[in-house]
Amino acid sequence: MFNQPLRFLPAPGEPRVDQTPPEVRTSRRRLRACHECDWLVALPPLRSGQRADCPRCGHILATRHHRPAQRSMALAMAAMVALLLAISFPFVSFSVSGFGNRIELTQTATTLIGFDQPLVAIAVIMTIAVLPGIYLLCVMWLQLGLLQGQPLPASRGIARALAHLNPWMMADVFIIGALVSLIKVADLAQIELGISFWAFCAFALLLLATTQSIDSDWMWFSLAGEPLAPEGARTGATAAGQGLTGCPTCGLVNRLEADGRGYCRRCGERLHARLPHSLQRTWALIAASALMYIPANVYPIMTTTSLGHSAPSTIIGGVVELIQMGSWPVAVVIFVASVIVPVGKLVALAWLCLVVKRSDELNASNRTRLYRLTEFIGRWSMVDVFVVAILVALIRAGSLMSITPGPAALAFAAVVVLTMLAAMTFDPRLIWDTPLPRDSRETQGTTE
Repeated sequence: MFNQPLRFLPAPGEPRVDQTPPEVRTSRRRLRACHECDWLVALPPLRSGQRADCPRCGHILATRHHRPAQRSMALAMAAMVALLLAISFPFVSFSVSGFGNRIELTQTATTLIGFDQPLVAIAVIMTIAVLPGIYLLCVMWLQLGLLQGQPLPASRGIARALAHLNPWMMADVFIIGALVSLIKVADLAQIELGISFWAFCAFALLLLATTQSIDSDWMWFSLAGEPLAPEGARTGATAAGQGLTGCPTCGLVNRLEADGRGYCRRCGERLHARLPHSLQRTWALIAASALMYIPANVYPIMTTTSLGHSAPSTIIGGVVELIQMGSWPVAVVIFVASVIVPVGKLVALAWLCLVVKRSDELNASNRTRLYRLTEFIGRWSMVDVFVVAILVALIRAGSLMSITPGPAALAFAAVVVLTMLAAMTFDPRLIWDTPLPRDSRETQGTTE
């Protein structure tokens, strides 16, 4: 087992990293257990631009990038500059009949606090600025150490945090919400986009590029090497059937203890043969999401005041108003993000929980693809919450025109968070477990 990060001295004039990917630095076979079907495979040698997929379910096991440290460092620095610009200048302004207002990016969250919506405000600022900023700082810290040839303190803990932060960063979703908001008020007032708006658009694109540039396989090998694979591990079979599991954070294959639990030898992540009580937790979160979805649609999500007349608007009511205004594309976006996606995700997860014990090799692949889809689309339901946050901060002209948040905003934000957690707690490996012999299934069932 490697206890210290590996050291490699480059030739004179060569970069300190990137010239020695894991395949070059070791001749040993490197094993990976698929996180979605638990199939144990040996990683093939990868060149820049290549990736390794699971031969059983198609899940991406590793992706090799050219100059990953330099690429991630450059993108993270550019994204951080764009974020600083986005929070330092006016975001958008509007004017109508001599009245107007100009807001900064952070006011989309702070204004909600004044309307007794602190939880929604926290969700907005955390997902669009705080968590992305922390993520970028973590990336720069890690890559700086690797570029220097000496990992900086706490690098392993920071590397573990990257995977957990990724699903909760929603800068790209906020951009869609901003566009929807501007289209909704474009016919009522004059809109002017500030420097911050364009900076945030650049930030969202750069943040997405940064997340895609992370070569986690190369990064973990550079940080902590790779301990020898457990003795007796056989590829072409499930890991759980051999008492093994793959670390969900760094990918290393570990042997579990007798109770089906353990800790990763490389990153320290807690390990299980299967996520404990996966189906029970998923069902509980699905039930909570379904309950919260009722007030999210019954109560108004915002109230619009125009010339002293107040008109509350529900999610469906907002879609109808957009259709009446002729904004069909925007209405479709809101309807899909706020109605189709949450309901579809609840139905899909409930169906997967029901049929997981009746899967077989013929339909397991399709059900795994359905799970990937539900996991991917869940965050996009936050569009409606961001629309409310932007409009509440921007449209503040007293009785002439103003928008206030409704009780449905908090309920709908809870639906989004709960459905995302439900997808995270569902273990897709359960879909592939049933084709195993009965004694193997019984053994694995005890680990839950």
